[in-house]
Amino acid sequence: MANAATAPLLTRSQEAPASKEPSIDDVIEMYIGATGVMQLLKAVFVAFAWAFDAQQVFISAFTDAEPRWHCLTAASAGNASCSPAAVSPCDLPPGSWAWDRPAVASVVSEWALNCAGPALVSLPASSFFAGCLAGGFLLTTLADSLLGRKKMLLVSLASTSIAGVLTVFAPNIWAYAALRLVSGFFRSMVGTCTLVLSTELVGKRWRDTVNVTGFFCFAVGFLSLPALAYAFRDASWRNLYVWTSVPCICYSVLVYFLVQESPRWLLVRGRKQDAMEGLRQIMSLNGSCATATSFSMLDACVVHEDNAGASGEGVFAALQAMSGRRWALRRLAAIMATSFGVGMVSLGMPLNVGSLGSNLYLSVTYNALAELPSAVLAWLLIRRANRRSSVVALTTAAGACSLACAAVPRGAAAARMAAEVLSFFAACTAFDVMLVYSTELFPTSVRNSAVGLVRQALVLGGVAAPVLAALGRERSFWSFGVFGVAIGCCGLFVASLPETRGKSMSDTMAEEEERNDGAVASCTGATAGR
Repeated sequence: MANAATAPLLTRSQEAPASKEPSIDDVIEMYIGATGVMQLLKAVFVAFAWAFDAQQVFISAFTDAEPRWHCLTAASAGNASCSPAAVSPCDLPPGSWAWDRPAVASVVSEWALNCAGPALVSLPASSFFAGCLAGGFLLTTLADSLLGRKKMLLVSLASTSIAGVLTVFAPNIWAYAALRLVSGFFRSMVGTCTLVLSTELVGKRWRDTVNVTGFFCFAVGFLSLPALAYAFRDASWRNLYVWTSVPCICYSVLVYFLVQESPRWLLVRGRKQDAMEGLRQIMSLNGSCATATSFSMLDACVVHEDNAGASGEGVFAALQAMSGRRWALRRLAAIMATSFGVGMVSLGMPLNVGSLGSNLYLSVTYNALAELPSAVLAWLLIRRANRRSSVVALTTAAGACSLACAAVPRGAAAARMAAEVLSFFAACTAFDVMLVYSTELFPTSVRNSAVGLVRQALVLGGVAAPVLAALGRERSFWSFGVFGVAIGCCGLFVASLPETRGKSMSDTMAEEEERNDGAVASCTGATAGR
């Protein structure tokens, strides 16, 4: 099927008039379309950055969790005033209760935040997502303009890891929240650069496979958290930041030496010599010999910076290129609205599992395990189903399950857990499909910026998630109920987007506009014919 999907692209190139310049997509496919094993492994290696991304996103589910507590023994002073049936130990006299685990096991117990209110307890997690939001808007165009995919990925990984190491030395909640803000700021571009760079290093046939491999890596990173947290359950929460940040620094060093910049981005920026060197490295992995004459096709397809809408006026030129085109703004607004609803569920559910009354480690593990079949289903949907209808169906299912979780009585813990896992599963699958969808909706010159904005809309939904999760400890509607309504309603915006399955990607805004005009003309002609 993948070969069949590639064949029309090559046929169109061969049958096109001699005067028509080949697109970058055509030429890149000609050089790296025959993806070899080593080339594919390099793309998978880039996709592994998703694992470190997942760790930073969900680490607060353990470090910021409120531990269980118990009344002290009968011999302890003040025990007569302690009742295990009490909802919170805040109203109990000092010395009548104690945490089940050492106080240093959680931020809440170490700094006595359990009675400080939901706003202060959720401050570090909300600060992290607020940093992701700010970083997404301020850094999102750098990967399309000045830095490129590889350098932006390295800056994001290294800065996030350094902030994580510094978090180990946080003396109070305010310093901790500030460092989480910095970590989120630089982490904001990890997923976007990983998604775009990994897919631009392989041919069209393998793009979907590499995309889904990244989602599997995200699940692996998520699954590593409950294992690490359980291993350090009686130690300081600071150990989690050490064991998630130091390996990420080592990985960044390997990326620097082993991975090259995207040839597609280099061509769009007009850097032909650098693109040739990158293509030569990729072709050597496949056992192909590349000479100067073998790159003659590049002369006909190089798109210079001013035509790519990514130069001249600064790093926001890519966003300016979209702002002048109504079709681009409509696409961006619709996909971002859907991403907002998906973010509330996919980022909020793991933070809210503590209110289900079940074991925290098992609850997070169930959510992490749901990422694996979610990636498989996303892979199947990406290969065999339309993007638009898949996202609408998945967001509707996630909303229904989330509302069911709010409606089920608190005593039915197993039923609530099943509904929560199903909702998270559907939301994660929708997110995976939606990310691939967003890369196909926008041309190369602004693709990284557009995907970055889509991810920031998802993060915007995550900013409110910690506060809603804290409020939902008393009434489930404020967490699960709001999650369900948000994702169900926001998912309907996708219905207004064009279908992209099976279509080749454009390189510039002008090329995408030509395709849109051609589609409109075809529809008009068909209508007139009837």
